[in-house]
Amino acid sequence: MTVAGRSLCIGFAGSASALLAGAALVWLPLVAQAEVVDITWQEGGRFERRLTVAPGKFAELCGALRTGQLVHWSFESDGAMNFNIHYHVGKEVRYPSQKEQILRLQGDLTVDSAQDYCWMWVNKSPNPIELAVALATK
Repeated sequence: MTVAGRSLCIGFAGSASALLAGAALVWLPLVAQAEVVDITWQEGGRFERRLTVAPGKFAELCGALRTGQLVHWSFESDGAMNFNIHYHVGKEVRYPSQKEQILRLQGDLTVDSAQDYCWMWVNKSPNPIELAVALATK
């Protein structure tokens, strides 16, 4: 059997619980993925999201913005994470904002170039971190 490009060979020479434990170990890496969320603006130009960022993983909120647009953003978390706002120009990554090991922050992003912009948090801790994010266009 093949799952996500991995060949699986499961033997039946053991208890059902051993079989389930083996299957869980095979599936575990497939479940523990980073989270990428498309920004979908709600009425009034707002976007809010609560996320749990797994240990060693990241969360990223991305969406298209137009030149001259202003976005007020804020976030708060229950553990320190690395944070950035970035966009890509060819192979180059540009960072309008970048901070390390921070719990909360707010600011305004004035869009210089029509691009897909991403707000990104990286959890380098051994514990899951709860994150609350709010974006508002003006």
